[in-house]
Parts: sequence; structure tokens; C-alpha cells
Amino acid sequence: MATLSAYSSPPWPNPNPNSDLLSTHDEIDSQTHSPSDSRPHDSQTHSPSESGTYDSQTHSPSESRAYDSLSSIVPPNPNPNQNPITNYNTSISSPPQSTSPPPRISLLHLSFNQDFGCFAAGTDHGFRINNCDPFREIFRRDFDGVGNSGGGIGVVEMLFRCNILALVGGGPDPQYPPNKVMIWDDHQSRCIGELSFRSEVRSVKLRRDRIIVVLEQKIFVYNFADLKLLHQIETIANPKGLCAVSHGAGSLVLVCPGLQKGQVRVEHYASRRTKFIMAHDSRIACFALTQDGQLLATASTKGTLVRIFNTADGTLLQEVRRGADRAEIYSVAFSSTAQWLAVSSDKGTVHVFSLKINPGSPGIDRSQSSDEPSLAVTSAASSLSFFRGVLPKYFSSEWSVAQFRLPEGSQYVVAFGHQKNTVVILGLDGSFYRCQFDPVNGGEMTQLEYHNFLKPEAIF
Repeated sequence: MATLSAYSSPPWPNPNPNSDLLSTHDEIDSQTHSPSDSRPHDSQTHSPSESGTYDSQTHSPSESRAYDSLSSIVPPNPNPNQNPITNYNTSISSPPQSTSPPPRISLLHLSFNQDFGCFAAGTDHGFRINNCDPFREIFRRDFDGVGNSGGGIGVVEMLFRCNILALVGGGPDPQYPPNKVMIWDDHQSRCIGELSFRSEVRSVKLRRDRIIVVLEQKIFVYNFADLKLLHQIETIANPKGLCAVSHGAGSLVLVCPGLQKGQVRVEHYASRRTKFIMAHDSRIACFALTQDGQLLATASTKGTLVRIFNTADGTLLQEVRRGADRAEIYSVAFSSTAQWLAVSSDKGTVHVFSLKINPGSPGIDRSQSSDEPSLAVTSAASSLSFFRGVLPKYFSSEWSVAQFRLPEGSQYVVAFGHQKNTVVILGLDGSFYRCQFDPVNGGEMTQLEYHNFLKPEAIF
């Protein structure tokens, strides 16, 4: 799931440096009431397998103390095809009327929900939730003047369209400590639980059954119902909080950076297997999973190539080229059918690539591919394929079929829309684009609509 963060939060002082609440683990103190003593089935420790994969290692949860009950957060979903709990589709919470001019809003965070039908924006005054199609603001929560904090929210993670969100303070004047994950129930307009850490939280991922918290060099996986710690993972330095999880009806697949430059780690919790994939020679800049967790797309800090892997065995299935020069990749997204892949970067262009793969297809020869422009993998789809063996492989690279040009100077995150052959683009400047591409002829996309969701006139 694509995420943009504009701000690195300042260090938050420890209000009680002599407290021993963090003594059980180096990083964590879970502050919540456990509604049951049942232990998750996947919380056992296993030895590495002989095939070279590694089983997940689980550590005991830290000491808990009462905060509030989480037993009613995620009741059993009677219809798995529908989103749980209450859908946000009726009310809009508007700021109070005032004769003074509204304060200037700065965006700190942008992310889509799990089905890309909504997006959340964290600001220096609170957070907002918007619907993508049709575009409209669903509600907002402004924390100005509440308590002694300024209201900055650096991370907002939705759980589909339900009333539960995960919040992390951010910006120059955070609403909450940036080392805490606050579980917010919008029905009650208050936090009903929290997770505290010794270092800043970089990102949070939610599933109906799990909460995943990403720190600079560690990832913690919790059971949603009672916040029991199930698993913790060590990673290479991960300042962007890179992490992706599957959201299909099957079991959890989690992807995160490994312990080496260019390596990704894939956790298959159903089979309790870990797969390490050397995806790039350079550091990992961005990646994305399909909903079922079978396909993984990765990009490196060079930003020239995007590679698609089978998560089960690490096979490289396809490689596409964004461009020849370096670029910072902001987001990568699969379409719901895994037929298309969208990429946004600091070059101001969103690319859509055609995927001709399935998880069971044979891999391509990694010896023919490289992040260097002259060594890209050959592609049967290239218009210059008849020059193969004569010109450098760069000229036979597989390029995007459709593009959309954006104003440079802002960061953009992209996802596929619910309407056929559409993409939704969000910018940290408050821009919202919905565009359509031609799957046959390709070329420049057609802009269908534009809004600035930070301006009052964009709310309807």
C-alpha cells in the first residue's frame, strides 16, 4: 500500500526515563487490556529449514497494563466480501465556523486504504479521510487547541472503511508522541489503546487480524484483538518504514527490507517460512504486494528498473524500465487483477506497465538484467526487438504503455481506481488526479478530474 511522508518527526523526550516498563524488550511496551488469554496459532518458534528458508522467530509479549478494552475493535465479519464495522459514507465533520482566516494546512502523510477506495491525509492540525470515486471528503478531525499539543499527525493508517484507525504524531508540533501508535476509534472520537516504543514509529500497517508497527530497524507484528506480540523482525536501516502486507482472504504475507542492501524479506505466516530475495544491487526504495501476496514489485534507489517476483520462491518474473536516468521512486502499485503496474517518481511522470506474468510462470534470466542502463533485460514486447544482439539491451527494454505528466516539485503516490483502466494520483501539495489510460494504444493518459483536497471548495 502506497504511503508518502513529508516530515521526519523530532525526538520525543521520555516522560519517565526511570520507568522499567520497557525492560522486557529493547523497543516495546504494549499498553492495553488483553480481553482473552488465548494464544495465536502462529506464535511458536521454529528452526531454520533445510531448504534455505527461515522460520519466523517469536518473542514473548511485554508486560501489559490496563488502558481500554480492544475486544470490540474487530468483531467477526459475517460477510468477508464486505468491509467490517461501520462504513464512513454519510457524515462530514467540518471545522467550527470562525471569522478569522483558516490556518495554513501542511500535509505530513498520504496513504490509500487497503482497497484503494479511500485515502487518509495526516496534517499538522489533525487528519482527513477522503473517498476516491466519487471524490469527496468523508470526514476530518482537527486537533487544534486540544490539550497541550499542536495536532500534528505523521501517520494515518485506515482499516478498509471502518471506524478504527492507527495514528502516530508527527510534524514540528505532534499531537501524540512519535514513538507511540495510538488506536483511534472514531465512533468514540478517542484513542482506545496504544503501543509505546523506545524509538520513533516509521509506519503502521493494519489487517483485520494484525497490527504491524515499523521502526527504524525493527518490525513488530501484533494480534489485533488483544495486542499480543506475535513476532518481531530485524531489518537494515529503514527510515521510510517500508513494509507491505497482503489483504486477501488467505493468510498473512509480509514483505520488508532484509539485513543486506538490496535484499527483501518475505514472511509466509501460514507455512512459517521466510524467503530472502536479492532484488537489487542498490538499496530498496519502494515495493508493493498484490492483494493475495503472490507477486512483489520492487524498485531500488537508482530508480531505473522495477522488478516483479514470485514471493513463494523468489523467482524474477518480469522486469520493466521506468527510464534511463536515476530517479527517486515514490510509489509502486498493482492493479486488482495484477495485469497492470503503476509507478510514480520525482521525475513528475506516472507510468503504467503491462504485466504478462502469473505466479506460476517461469522466471527470467537474472544474468541478463542489471540496474545499469546498458544491461537491462531483453523483452519480446520491445519495438526494437529486431536489434537484439546488435544494440545494447537497454534499447530492447520493456517500457511503460501509458504515461501521465505531473507538475514537478511535489511527491506523488499512485493507485489504480475502481473504474476500469483508471489511476488515482495524490500529491503532497494537496492535488488529486483521476486519469484513464488506453490499454490497447497506450500513450498519454486522459485526465478525468482534478481537485485540491486541502482547499474548502474541494469539499462537497
